[in-house]
Amino acid sequence: MDLKELLRSYRNNELSEDELLRQLRLDHLESIEGRLNYDLARDSRAGFPEAVLALRKTPGDIAGILRLVLPKKGKIFVTRLSPEKFRGVEEILDGSEDLKLEYHGDPNLLVAKTGKSREVKLGCHVGIMAGGTSDIPVAEEARIISAESGLDVVRAYDVGVAGLHRLFPPLKEMIDREVDVLIVVAGMEGALPSVVKGLIDVPVIGVPTSVGYGYRGGESALISMLNSCVPGLMVTNIDNGFGAAAAAFSICSRICKRGV
Repeated sequence: MDLKELLRSYRNNELSEDELLRQLRLDHLESIEGRLNYDLARDSRAGFPEAVLALRKTPGDIAGILRLVLPKKGKIFVTRLSPEKFRGVEEILDGSEDLKLEYHGDPNLLVAKTGKSREVKLGCHVGIMAGGTSDIPVAEEARIISAESGLDVVRAYDVGVAGLHRLFPPLKEMIDREVDVLIVVAGMEGALPSVVKGLIDVPVIGVPTSVGYGYRGGESALISMLNSCVPGLMVTNIDNGFGAAAAAFSICSRICKRGV
Protein backbone atom coordinates (compact mmCIF):
# COMPACT_ATOMS: atom_id res chain seq x y z
CA MET A 1 0.00 0.00 0.00
CA ASP A 2 1.50 3.35 -1.03
CA LEU A 3 1.37 6.54 1.00
CA LYS A 4 -1.72 7.94 -0.74
CA GLU A 5 -3.64 4.70 -0.18
CA LEU A 6 -2.65 4.66 3.50
CA LEU A 7 -3.82 8.24 4.02
CA ARG A 8 -7.04 7.56 2.12
CA SER A 9 -7.75 4.53 4.32
CA TYR A 10 -7.10 6.57 7.45
CA ARG A 11 -9.37 9.37 6.25
CA ASN A 12 -12.14 6.83 5.53
CA ASN A 13 -11.74 5.38 9.05
CA GLU A 14 -10.49 2.09 7.64
CA LEU A 15 -7.24 2.42 9.62
CA SER A 16 -6.68 3.51 13.20
CA GLU A 17 -4.05 6.13 14.01
CA ASP A 18 -1.84 3.48 15.61
CA GLU A 19 -2.14 1.21 12.57
CA LEU A 20 -1.37 4.11 10.24
CA LEU A 21 1.83 4.90 12.18
CA ARG A 22 2.80 1.24 12.16
CA GLN A 23 2.27 0.98 8.41
CA LEU A 24 4.23 4.17 7.77
CA ARG A 25 7.18 2.78 9.70
CA LEU A 26 6.95 -0.51 7.81
CA ASP A 27 6.63 1.25 4.46
CA HIS A 28 9.79 3.30 4.82
CA LEU A 29 12.53 0.75 4.18
CA GLU A 30 12.85 -2.91 3.29
CA SER A 31 16.06 -4.23 4.85
CA ILE A 32 17.64 -7.32 3.33
CA GLU A 33 20.12 -9.35 5.37
CA GLY A 34 21.74 -6.23 6.76
CA ARG A 35 23.27 -5.56 3.32
CA LEU A 36 20.62 -3.58 1.49
CA ASN A 37 17.98 -1.03 2.38
CA TYR A 38 15.41 -0.45 -0.36
CA ASP A 39 13.61 2.89 -0.09
CA LEU A 40 9.94 2.00 -0.48
CA ALA A 41 8.65 5.54 -0.05
CA ARG A 42 10.95 7.37 -2.45
CA ASP A 43 8.33 7.73 -5.17
CA SER A 44 5.83 9.25 -2.71
CA ARG A 45 8.50 11.52 -1.23
CA ALA A 46 10.63 12.44 -4.24
CA GLY A 47 8.38 11.74 -7.21
CA PHE A 48 10.21 8.77 -8.76
CA PRO A 49 10.83 5.25 -7.40
CA GLU A 50 14.21 3.93 -6.37
CA ALA A 51 15.86 1.73 -8.98
CA VAL A 52 18.25 -1.13 -8.29
CA LEU A 53 21.73 -0.57 -9.70
CA ALA A 54 22.97 -4.08 -10.45
CA LEU A 55 26.68 -3.22 -10.51
CA ARG A 56 28.54 -5.11 -7.76
CA LYS A 57 25.35 -6.78 -6.58
CA THR A 58 25.08 -10.56 -6.78
CA PRO A 59 22.16 -12.32 -8.48
CA GLY A 60 21.13 -13.36 -4.97
CA ASP A 61 21.06 -9.73 -3.82
CA ILE A 62 18.88 -8.71 -6.76
CA ALA A 63 16.55 -11.69 -6.47
CA GLY A 64 16.16 -10.98 -2.75
CA ILE A 65 15.14 -7.40 -3.45
CA LEU A 66 12.61 -8.48 -6.04
CA ARG A 67 11.07 -11.11 -3.77
CA LEU A 68 10.63 -8.73 -0.84
CA VAL A 69 9.83 -5.46 -2.58
CA LEU A 70 7.72 -6.37 -5.62
CA PRO A 71 4.65 -7.42 -3.60
CA LYS A 72 4.61 -3.90 -2.14
CA LYS A 73 5.61 -1.83 -5.17
CA GLY A 74 4.34 -3.82 -8.17
CA LYS A 75 7.21 -2.72 -10.46
CA ILE A 76 10.99 -2.35 -10.07
CA PHE A 77 13.69 -1.19 -12.49
CA VAL A 78 17.05 -2.96 -12.31
CA THR A 79 19.69 -1.03 -14.27
CA ARG A 80 23.14 -2.08 -15.56
CA LEU A 81 22.21 -5.76 -15.32
CA SER A 82 24.46 -7.94 -17.50
CA PRO A 83 22.92 -10.87 -19.41
CA GLU A 84 24.93 -13.32 -17.30
CA LYS A 85 23.73 -11.80 -14.05
CA PHE A 86 20.14 -11.70 -15.33
CA ARG A 87 20.28 -15.44 -16.06
CA GLY A 88 21.37 -15.95 -12.45
CA VAL A 89 18.45 -13.87 -11.17
CA GLU A 90 16.05 -15.71 -13.46
CA GLU A 91 17.28 -19.08 -12.21
CA ILE A 92 16.87 -18.10 -8.55
CA LEU A 93 13.34 -16.77 -9.14
CA ASP A 94 12.25 -19.66 -11.36
CA GLY A 95 8.81 -20.81 -10.29
CA SER A 96 7.92 -17.63 -8.41
CA GLU A 97 4.25 -16.89 -8.87
CA ASP A 98 2.84 -13.58 -10.06
CA LEU A 99 6.23 -12.35 -11.23
CA LYS A 100 7.06 -11.10 -14.72
CA LEU A 101 10.64 -10.36 -15.76
CA GLU A 102 11.13 -8.24 -18.90
CA TYR A 103 14.81 -8.07 -19.77
CA HIS A 104 16.08 -5.61 -22.38
CA GLY A 105 19.53 -6.56 -23.59
CA ASP A 106 20.42 -3.33 -25.39
CA PRO A 107 20.40 -1.13 -22.27
CA ASN A 108 20.99 -4.06 -19.84
CA LEU A 109 17.73 -3.16 -18.10
CA LEU A 110 15.28 -5.38 -16.24
CA VAL A 111 11.69 -4.33 -15.65
CA ALA A 112 10.23 -6.65 -13.00
CA LYS A 113 6.46 -6.60 -12.42
CA THR A 114 3.69 -8.38 -10.61
CA GLY A 115 0.14 -8.85 -11.80
CA LYS A 116 -0.88 -6.08 -9.42
CA SER A 117 1.28 -3.42 -11.07
CA ARG A 118 -0.86 -0.59 -12.39
CA GLU A 119 -0.21 0.89 -15.80
CA VAL A 120 -0.77 4.65 -15.61
CA LYS A 121 -0.74 7.07 -18.53
CA LEU A 122 0.11 10.70 -17.77
CA GLY A 123 -0.96 12.02 -21.16
CA CYS A 124 2.45 13.64 -21.55
CA HIS A 125 4.83 13.22 -24.52
CA VAL A 126 8.59 12.82 -24.36
CA GLY A 127 10.80 12.80 -27.45
CA ILE A 128 14.00 10.75 -27.42
CA MET A 129 16.79 11.29 -29.94
CA ALA A 130 20.10 9.49 -30.39
CA GLY A 131 22.96 10.98 -32.36
CA GLY A 132 24.23 7.64 -33.71
CA THR A 133 23.32 3.98 -33.53
CA SER A 134 26.09 3.46 -30.97
CA ASP A 135 24.16 5.77 -28.63
CA ILE A 136 21.00 3.64 -28.84
CA PRO A 137 21.57 1.56 -25.66
CA VAL A 138 21.55 4.71 -23.51
CA ALA A 139 18.58 6.12 -25.44
CA GLU A 140 16.73 2.82 -24.98
CA GLU A 141 17.26 2.95 -21.23
CA ALA A 142 15.61 6.36 -21.21
CA ARG A 143 12.84 5.24 -23.59
CA ILE A 144 11.85 2.07 -21.74
CA ILE A 145 11.85 3.71 -18.31
CA SER A 146 9.87 6.68 -19.66
CA ALA A 147 7.27 4.41 -21.28
CA GLU A 148 7.02 2.19 -18.19
CA SER A 149 6.47 5.33 -16.10
CA GLY A 150 3.41 6.34 -18.11
CA LEU A 151 4.88 8.74 -20.67
CA ASP A 152 4.09 8.57 -24.39
CA VAL A 153 7.38 8.29 -26.27
CA VAL A 154 8.36 9.53 -29.73
CA ARG A 155 11.83 8.40 -30.77
CA ALA A 156 14.31 9.16 -33.55
CA TYR A 157 17.70 7.47 -33.76
CA ASP A 158 20.82 8.10 -35.88
CA VAL A 159 20.08 11.78 -36.44
CA GLY A 160 23.42 13.26 -35.35
CA VAL A 161 25.23 16.37 -36.54
CA ALA A 162 27.50 14.46 -38.92
CA GLY A 163 24.48 14.38 -41.24
CA LEU A 164 22.38 17.26 -39.97
CA HIS A 165 19.75 16.89 -42.72
CA ARG A 166 18.60 13.69 -40.97
CA LEU A 167 17.49 15.67 -37.94
CA PHE A 168 14.79 17.90 -39.37
CA PRO A 169 12.01 15.44 -40.38
CA PRO A 170 11.87 13.70 -36.96
CA LEU A 171 12.22 17.01 -35.13
CA LYS A 172 9.29 18.40 -37.12
CA GLU A 173 7.27 15.32 -36.15
CA MET A 174 8.05 15.90 -32.48
CA ILE A 175 7.03 19.56 -32.75
CA ASP A 176 3.79 18.53 -34.52
CA ARG A 177 3.06 15.99 -31.75
CA GLU A 178 3.75 18.68 -29.14
CA VAL A 179 6.31 16.80 -27.08
CA ASP A 180 6.61 18.23 -23.58
CA VAL A 181 10.29 17.40 -23.07
CA LEU A 182 13.12 16.06 -25.23
CA ILE A 183 15.91 13.69 -24.19
CA VAL A 184 18.85 14.00 -26.60
CA VAL A 185 21.61 11.39 -26.38
CA ALA A 186 24.97 11.92 -28.09
CA GLY A 187 28.60 10.87 -27.86
CA MET A 188 31.75 12.08 -29.65
CA GLU A 189 31.72 15.89 -29.30
CA GLY A 190 28.14 15.86 -27.94
CA ALA A 191 26.85 18.68 -30.15
CA LEU A 192 23.34 17.38 -30.89
CA PRO A 193 21.55 18.59 -27.71
CA SER A 194 22.76 22.17 -28.30
CA VAL A 195 21.55 22.08 -31.90
CA VAL A 196 18.16 20.71 -30.88
CA LYS A 197 17.69 23.16 -28.00
CA GLY A 198 18.47 26.02 -30.38
CA LEU A 199 15.57 24.94 -32.59
CA ILE A 200 12.79 24.03 -30.16
CA ASP A 201 11.09 25.79 -27.22
CA VAL A 202 10.61 22.79 -24.92
CA PRO A 203 12.89 21.51 -22.13
CA VAL A 204 15.85 19.53 -23.50
CA ILE A 205 17.84 17.05 -21.41
CA GLY A 206 21.23 16.23 -22.90
CA VAL A 207 22.77 12.83 -22.16
CA PRO A 208 26.47 12.46 -23.04
CA THR A 209 27.62 8.94 -23.86
CA SER A 210 30.97 7.20 -23.62
CA VAL A 211 30.82 6.39 -27.34
CA GLY A 212 33.40 7.37 -29.94
CA TYR A 213 36.95 8.64 -30.08
CA GLY A 214 36.26 11.33 -27.49
CA TYR A 215 38.48 12.21 -24.55
CA ARG A 216 38.39 9.72 -21.66
CA GLY A 217 35.15 7.89 -22.31
CA GLY A 218 32.55 10.59 -22.75
CA GLU A 219 34.16 13.50 -20.93
CA SER A 220 34.45 15.52 -24.14
CA ALA A 221 30.72 15.10 -24.82
CA LEU A 222 29.88 15.99 -21.22
CA ILE A 223 32.05 19.13 -21.25
CA SER A 224 30.63 20.22 -24.62
CA MET A 225 27.08 19.97 -23.32
CA LEU A 226 27.93 21.78 -20.09
CA ASN A 227 29.57 24.54 -22.12
CA SER A 228 26.64 24.93 -24.49
CA CYS A 229 25.93 28.50 -25.56
CA VAL A 230 22.22 27.65 -25.84
CA PRO A 231 20.42 28.67 -22.63
CA GLY A 232 18.20 26.19 -20.84
CA LEU A 233 19.94 22.94 -21.78
CA MET A 234 19.96 20.46 -18.88
CA VAL A 235 22.66 17.77 -18.77
CA THR A 236 22.91 14.41 -17.00
CA ASN A 237 26.05 12.47 -16.21
CA ILE A 238 27.68 10.21 -18.81
CA ASP A 239 25.48 7.32 -20.04
CA ASN A 240 22.73 8.21 -17.54
CA GLY A 241 19.60 7.36 -19.50
CA PHE A 242 17.84 6.46 -16.26
CA GLY A 243 18.48 9.91 -14.79
CA ALA A 244 17.20 11.58 -17.95
CA ALA A 245 13.97 9.54 -17.84
CA ALA A 246 13.47 10.41 -14.16
CA ALA A 247 13.96 14.12 -14.92
CA ALA A 248 11.56 13.96 -17.87
CA PHE A 249 8.97 12.26 -15.68
CA SER A 250 9.33 14.95 -13.02
CA ILE A 251 8.77 17.70 -15.60
CA CYS A 252 5.80 15.91 -17.12
CA SER A 253 4.15 15.07 -13.81
CA ARG A 254 4.28 18.75 -12.80
CA ILE A 255 2.73 19.73 -16.14
CA CYS A 256 -0.07 17.20 -15.63
CA LYS A 257 -0.75 18.31 -12.04
CA ARG A 258 -1.08 21.93 -13.12
CA GLY A 259 -3.15 21.02 -16.17
CA VAL A 260 -0.92 23.05 -18.48
